[in-house]
Order: sequence, then C-alpha cells, then structure tokens
Amino acid sequence: MESARFSYSNGGNLQFYKKMEEPALNTNTFKTLEFNKILEKLSSFAMNDLTRKRFAKLKPSTDEAVVRSWLSETSEAAAILEKSSSVPIANLNGIENLLRVPDKGLNLSPEQLWLLYGLLENAARFQRFMRDKEFIAPTVSTYAYSMFDLSELKNEIERCIRNNRVDDGASKALAKVRKRTAAMDDKIKSKLESLVKSSMYRDMMQDQIVSMRDGRYVIPVKSEHKRHFDGTILDSSSSGATVYMEPQEIKKLQTELNMLRAEEEIEISKILGQLTDMVVGYEREISITMEAMVHYDFIFAKAKYSRAIDGAAVKVNTENRIIIHEGRHPLLGSKCVPLHFRLGEEYGALVITGPNTGGKTVAIKTVGLMTLMVQSGLHVPVGDGSEFAVYRNVLVDIGDNQSIEQSLSTFSAHITNIISILQETSPRDLVILDELGAGTDPVEGMALAVAILEKVYSKGSSLLATTHYSEIKEFAEQTPGFENGSMAFDLETLRPLYRLTIGKAGASQAFAIASKLGMSAELIERAKNVAGRSEEKTSVDLSVPDKIQQLREKAILKDRKPVKRESMFSAGDAEKVFEVGDRVHVSSMNSAGVIFELENDRGEYGVQVDGKKVWVQKKRLSVHIKAEALYPKEYDMDIVFETKENRKKDKQMKKRHVDGMSIEREGI
Repeated sequence: MESARFSYSNGGNLQFYKKMEEPALNTNTFKTLEFNKILEKLSSFAMNDLTRKRFAKLKPSTDEAVVRSWLSETSEAAAILEKSSSVPIANLNGIENLLRVPDKGLNLSPEQLWLLYGLLENAARFQRFMRDKEFIAPTVSTYAYSMFDLSELKNEIERCIRNNRVDDGASKALAKVRKRTAAMDDKIKSKLESLVKSSMYRDMMQDQIVSMRDGRYVIPVKSEHKRHFDGTILDSSSSGATVYMEPQEIKKLQTELNMLRAEEEIEISKILGQLTDMVVGYEREISITMEAMVHYDFIFAKAKYSRAIDGAAVKVNTENRIIIHEGRHPLLGSKCVPLHFRLGEEYGALVITGPNTGGKTVAIKTVGLMTLMVQSGLHVPVGDGSEFAVYRNVLVDIGDNQSIEQSLSTFSAHITNIISILQETSPRDLVILDELGAGTDPVEGMALAVAILEKVYSKGSSLLATTHYSEIKEFAEQTPGFENGSMAFDLETLRPLYRLTIGKAGASQAFAIASKLGMSAELIERAKNVAGRSEEKTSVDLSVPDKIQQLREKAILKDRKPVKRESMFSAGDAEKVFEVGDRVHVSSMNSAGVIFELENDRGEYGVQVDGKKVWVQKKRLSVHIKAEALYPKEYDMDIVFETKENRKKDKQMKKRHVDGMSIEREGI
C-alpha cells in the first residue's frame, strides 16, 4: 500500500490521507467465512478494472467512524439508484497506462488522446448528473466538486482529434499539406489508371489493379515482361510469376508525394506533442478526477450489490453488541430461513447446540460474514432494528482444517488454530468456534472445550460457539455471561428447521430420530441406560470460579483506557489554530478555502478562496480537513497556491534561461 493515497472525507472533498493502521482482522477469517466470495460479487458490479483491483484489496475497517462513513456512502448511493436506475460512470480502462506514456519521452497517440477525451466527456456528464442529487445524497454528491473542470483540455482534444485521427482542422499547416498531398495522390492515381488501361501494357500485366509496396504505388507485371516494362521492381510474388513495378512515369510524382507525407507526419507529430504537453500540464487534475470516478464506481458497486441482496443499512457500536432481525446469509439468499440473533446485551457468550445438520454452522457463519461486510461499509440482508459491533478482530475456527502437508489430523489442526486464537484474542474481538472439542475422546474433548470457553470469555471477547456436548450446555446454563441457544428440529418430519432459539439448549435428537426410523423400543431403552451411566462417569466440575468473571471485567476495563488515535480530522477545531494547507470553511463567504498564510497580528489568516487570496478573521473560519490529512509529508504546496501558468513558467526556467520570462504573483 502506498504511503499516501486519495480518499474522501465526510465533507465530500477529495483528499490525500496518510496511511491508516492496517486492520488487525485475521486473513484466515476472510477465507473461512467466504468473504472473498462477497468481494467477487462486488467486483462484478464494478465498471472499471481499477475498481475491481480496489475490491480485491478491500478489508474491513476497525474504526467505528470510518465504518459509519462507508455505510453512509453506500446508503446515499443506493438512494440515488432508487431515483436513477443508471449512473453514467466513466470507462477508465487504459487511462492509467496512458498517463505514463509522456514519462517515457513519447507523444500520446490519437487513439490514446481520444480515449482520454472519452474520460473527460464522461466526467463532465457525471458532474452534471450529480448536481441535483444533494438532497438525497448530501455527502456523496459533493465528491463531484472535487473533480476538476477540464473543459479546456477536452475541447482542444475534440478540436484536434476526430475518430482516433488528427483532424485537418488541428492546424492550418496540416490542412494545407493534406490538401497538397490529396491533389498529388489524385494526380498519380489518374496516371496509373490511364496506364493500366493502355493497350501497350495490357498483355504485360498480371492483373489490371494498382497496389502499394512500402508506401509507393506499383503495378503487377508478369515476370517474363519485366525487361520490357519501363519501371523499377519493388517486390515479387512468392511464386516469382509476378513482379511489382513502379512505373517510371510516376516515380518523380511518387517521390514528391512521399515528401508531402513526411511533411504531414512532422506536422502531426508537432500537434500530438502540443496536446501531450497539455495533458502533462493537467496530469494532477486528471489523476484526481480519475480517482474520483474510481471511488464513485466503488460506492455505486456497493449500492448495486445492496439492491441485489435486498440489503439494508444497520447501526454500529463499539459495545460488542450484535442484534440481527430476519437475517439471511448473503450467499444463500431468500432460500434460507431468516436468522434472529442477539449477543452482547445480557450475555457475552452464546453456545448453540442441536443436530449436526440443523444449521448451526450456517448460523454462526452468517453472523461472522455479516460482521465483516458491515465493517467494509456494505449493507446486509437484515430487517429493521439490526445492529452490529465494530470489532478489532474476528477470529474463527470452523470446518475441516486437516493439513496433509503438515501431517496434522483434523483435531490437531483445530487445536493449533485455537491456540493461535487464544494468543491473539482480546476485548473488542469476536471469537467464533464451531463444534468445539470434537474429533477426539469425548471426555477430554469436552473438558478442553470448557477450558477454552473459560479462557476466551475471561479475555473479554464476544464469543459464539457450537457444540454437541451436553455437559457444555450445563456449563453455559450455570455460568454468568453465557447463554444457550439451539437449532429447532421437527421430530414429526425428522427435518431440521434451521431456526435459532436463544435461551434454550438443544439436543442431538439421536434417540428420537432412531425411534422414528423404526428402531425397536428395547434397543433405544438400552441405549438410554448406557448413556445415563456414561454421563455419570464423564461428569466434571463445571463450576466457574468468580476469578473468570473478574478477569474478563479487568481485561475490558484495561482495553477501555484512553488511547491516542490518529484521525483524518482534527479534534481541536474549537481552538481556532490553523496551519498552512488546512482546508477551512469561510462563514462570511459561505465558501471553502485553503490557508496559505498564518495568523497576523490582527487575528487574520490568509485564505485562498476560488483562486483569490484574502485575509479573514479566524472567528469566521472553521476547520474542514487538516493539512496532514490532505497532503503527504513534504508535499509541494505551490501546486495548490500557484497558478498553472506560473508553475509552467517555473518549470521552464528551472530547465534553462528564457529571455523576457518572469513570474508575477498576486498580492493581497
């Protein structure tokens, strides 16, 4: 990731922001919860390759303010789509490479310039489209103001380039030389037409056609007549039966034509050079406009995906609280049973039990995947009143983690992963454990499961686990902060209902299923007796010392100590202290500006507003975006405060002395 990149503030202005701290979210979580499939779905709604690359790198944010901002963007974009089914997003494919061409000392080709013209035309159209969207999208609509007016460049390209070709009207010299070239070409063709129809040469020619070799007109002559044809051989057929000869009559005219063509190419190169220089002069503005279009494509792709899954915006919190109403797994759609789920209010750990095919794993993966989606600024398919916590990490152990390469059994692989989770987990983390303790001796597996649940809970994490051990159901029932849940099962039809019930432990239903399928009552009764004795032998002390709850409370309190955090916005706006480069709002002018001069002895700051430099009382200023959030370290502020003409002159004067050239700067 670059040290600085373009992004957008809540105020809607394109800005540089410093590299933010990478999310602590575990990459193994993305694969296990199939977050990568969500990114693939999102990419399919993007219009541009640059946007698709951005989705490939999308990671959930662990900052609540960022998550809220992202969700707001998606909601506003979705509101625009409700009013306007199509959004004129520009096609940017190929533009990124195009801007690197001048760095190699080459001119842009007519095709590349015409491609750039398409971007500029689409960008202008998009700006017009967004102008009347401020009511339904107050933040997203303002991003369009960060896009530059590139009409001067667009109009010049349009004047000079037509249909991927330098137009005659690009310069008087080009129009003149092309007129002469066309006249000479017509003259040569007229002579050739007379020649091929001449009875003198008719028998000598293979065909009565005119073709070209190396930019010169030739006639196909039978090989046996080449000595009798007055002309120069320029080529021959593969069989040798035909030679292609330039008639002597047009040789001089052909040379003149080629000279005219060379003159035309020189003029074309001159025009392309001028256009390329003009593009270089606008390179920063073009790059920012491109990034704005990529960001628009990015958020509208999110909005389109939201509509595709019938997604909704949700509230977010930092209290480890999740409330899901009518939730549907995003990859399963309407065919799955809606999930109702709560965690983090009266209990911080939920243990779900029930039949192996009852949907326990789907339920916990739904919670985990939706959490990642929300923290990525995505809507999720849930009902009203749903709410999600913004976690610092989501740690999961789900599925068959058997490793052939490392010679690990399924149980060993699970334990290895859980050890890693225990080392990482802390408050503001969500830990999801599927079929905890399975795959080994039931007594030892159950004991390990209880110990793991205690340890995770004591660290202050939100905990979501599934199991089929009855002892763990008792543990969850007896332990403060834990709650049981179960997946409903229809004993009449022997089918799982995939419906989560919180507050009630589930059962494996093995005896009931066996009975329904026809197993004898005697055999089932014998099995129950064996199970009863087994439970007596395997009973363990499930009492939880008060120390576990005390450790959890201590971990949470420690995590809540104030931590200095970087933000792209200043927390001290009220102090009215500004720095050069700060973007501010000028209340007296109802405009935005940039600080170019620090406070004078009259309490005024120098502010550049709409290209003009004025002094404004600091009480009439309020910070919008701090300079360190807008620009990377050691950024050349002349780009902001100097005119394009002065920057161009400065660049030329640094290269060489230019007689009579001077730079005039505006005074205030």
